[in-house]
Amino acid sequence: MDTDNGSFNTTQVRVMLPIGNKAWNLRFDLPFISANTNSINKTAIGDVGMGISYIPYLQKNNGVAFRARVYANTAADPNFGTGKWVFMPAVVYGKYFLKKKFLWLSTLEYQGSFAGADERSDISVTVFDNVFLHFFGKNWIASDVAFRYNTTLEAFQNNCYIEFGRKITPANLVYIHPSAGFGGGKTYNFGVEAGILVLF
Repeated sequence: MDTDNGSFNTTQVRVMLPIGNKAWNLRFDLPFISANTNSINKTAIGDVGMGISYIPYLQKNNGVAFRARVYANTAADPNFGTGKWVFMPAVVYGKYFLKKKFLWLSTLEYQGSFAGADERSDISVTVFDNVFLHFFGKNWIASDVAFRYNTTLEAFQNNCYIEFGRKITPANLVYIHPSAGFGGGKTYNFGVEAGILVLF
């Protein structure tokens, strides 16, 4: 990720575990961050997160989910985290189109801090995110635009990306997506993300 203050590289391990009939899911995020900045540590752990999601309504072509995440103030370097504990409730709506070849996911999320370092700025961000995915064969392509309004800064911190993915085996998928930030208070200029998804 390229920012005005240098570059950040994040390697993130994410585990999602279904519970029972898979209407409930647990999520754990463990980020390791390397930076080309004025950071005290050049490589260290970031803010660790966990969350839970619940799908109360699911039909053949559409569904609704609720999600809640908490990110802890665990970053080993002030530049690698918010300095705050952050709670993120969200509601998600998803709908398939044209025999499940297209999927639209719309998310409304609020991110608010409730504890942490007094000298760090409070977090109050509202996010409206829309993702469109197209599936063809073993591949998919996605586009996303996320509008983020930071109440503390009174500025927009939006971003968008295009994603390309492919199923390598029935249980292993890979993807890559370039992204860009835009808006008066954007947090980064551009970035590239690549990942491996392992289903189990």
